[in-house]
Amino acid sequence: MTGTWAAVLVTAAGCYALKLAGLAVPRRVLERRWVRRFAELVPVALLAALTAVQALSTGQSLSVDPARLAGLSAAVVALLLRAPFLVVIVVAAGTAAALRALGVA
Repeated sequence: MTGTWAAVLVTAAGCYALKLAGLAVPRRVLERRWVRRFAELVPVALLAALTAVQALSTGQSLSVDPARLAGLSAAVVALLLRAPFLVVIVVAAGTAAALRALGVA
């Protein structure tokens, strides 16, 4: 077994254990206001961080890609207009693809 597969298996086991621990948390802990607030905000923060990394990096370096940023901006506009999620994805990908086709790198 290679080191990569070992890391994948350990990570999968850790994710499963974390999910199981979440199911085993007593109800009284989950009823605390700050725990509920934390649980509501963590996914938003993680998604924002993932979006920023994907939009502003290539490999291990920071890069500003106008087509990618335009696609992200188009997605934000579609979200503000309350478009369905699939439409948001298509708008973002279409904007980035159109700009790349026009030679905007």
